[in-house]
Amino acid sequence: MDRTAQLVTPSAQHSIAYDPPGSSHSVHTAAARVLEANWTGTSTVPSRHLYPHQWSWDSAFIAIGLRHLSPLRAQTELETLLAAQWGDGRVPHIVFNPSVPLDAYFPSPDFWRSATAGRAAGAPRTVQTSGIVQPPVHALAAWLVHRADPGLSRARGFLARVYPRLAAWHRYLLHRRDLGGGGLASVVHPWEQGMDNSPAWDLPLSRVTPAPARSFRRADLDHGAAEDRPTDLDYGRYVRLAADYRDGGYRDGTGGGRGVGTAGFAVEDPAFNALLIASEHALARIAAELGAPGTARHARAERLTAVLVERLWDPASGMFLCRDLGAPAQDGRGSLIPERSVCGLVPLLLPGLPRDLALTLVRTATGPHFGLGTSTRLPPSYDLLGEAFDPHRYWRGPAWFNTAWLLERGLRVHAEHRRADALRESVLALAAAGDFAEYVDPYTGEACGATGFGWTAALALDLLHSDTTVTADMGLKGGDRP
Repeated sequence: MDRTAQLVTPSAQHSIAYDPPGSSHSVHTAAARVLEANWTGTSTVPSRHLYPHQWSWDSAFIAIGLRHLSPLRAQTELETLLAAQWGDGRVPHIVFNPSVPLDAYFPSPDFWRSATAGRAAGAPRTVQTSGIVQPPVHALAAWLVHRADPGLSRARGFLARVYPRLAAWHRYLLHRRDLGGGGLASVVHPWEQGMDNSPAWDLPLSRVTPAPARSFRRADLDHGAAEDRPTDLDYGRYVRLAADYRDGGYRDGTGGGRGVGTAGFAVEDPAFNALLIASEHALARIAAELGAPGTARHARAERLTAVLVERLWDPASGMFLCRDLGAPAQDGRGSLIPERSVCGLVPLLLPGLPRDLALTLVRTATGPHFGLGTSTRLPPSYDLLGEAFDPHRYWRGPAWFNTAWLLERGLRVHAEHRRADALRESVLALAAAGDFAEYVDPYTGEACGATGFGWTAALALDLLHSDTTVTADMGLKGGDRP
């Protein structure tokens, strides 16, 4: 029996982790083959050629799907990532594979210089990483992985080992990254938010002087069409921000508006903070599993939800917007960025969201700006009516499977089951038809970017296997199922 066959063969000992009744075995097997092909032995690459290292939030999403094939591999995925955590608590957005040539990806380890530039922040000495972060999906992933096989998790002490690291990760974000002083975490680079090339970043990025084109070589253009990727101007700004952060020793501010970097880029993003809140709920579940009270963490998640609404909700747009801390405002809090992005829909994931706001988000998602269930097959990454909309250019319009998964889960949290069912079916159909593409045209479903993409396969697998009651398994407040 080959390794993929081992992964897709049902096991009576893991009944909740393998084929559910009526599942599409072809989708299951095809997704398993992608994850097997991208497995390195200790982690999963997003794409063998375009992204040949371990990415932070990719690994979290991949673990969520991988748990249905091998709970042990899913645990290992997260453990490998967290082993590269810095002393100050940050989880780096890339953990580099030393066997991959330096010129296979840029920025490479010799650009980040984590062991030297990050020494004061506690960067690990035995592994090379980047110095920035990505959205904190990890505690949520750890809880879901535990739920896939609680017996194995307890036998290995999985939660007991990852909980302190996850708690330190959240402390870093809630304290070191509260650059606006209002309680929300800020991102200091577009790559940290994960939706790298969103038009939501155009305004704060416009204040950044780009690095000279001759100072770097874009390896991404070896694997993707230039018209689908970020422009050279934007990429130069990304490089400048990263280099300035590195040259400052990866130091963060201490809140109250301080720490907005030399280029002035610091943004409070609704998706990043919604995932932090969801993961706080999951950490509360993990604490309870380990015999400690989780009440304080649930309460913190509820407080953060209220802060998210207070700082980032925009009634006129009918959704959450990003706040640019580097832009002047009379109240000293920065300014909301007037761009509708899918990141503003992700807070639908939160159970503590006021009912009227949740209903408004559903109307916005299904209305003319995103067309979910009407004009689009998956939710676009950016406003269909926005001037910068492009159905193929990276995060400026294409639909991505991880944001579709988050919205499907969010629709279920707020009892929008009919819409969630339709979105689930669309994700499964487009993932399989497009050979698990990195992203798709939101109107036609045409595959774009890399194929055999890790989180596309993993999240399709999760939707294939997951039932339609998500509150307990998502680690959110509500009764646990046995």
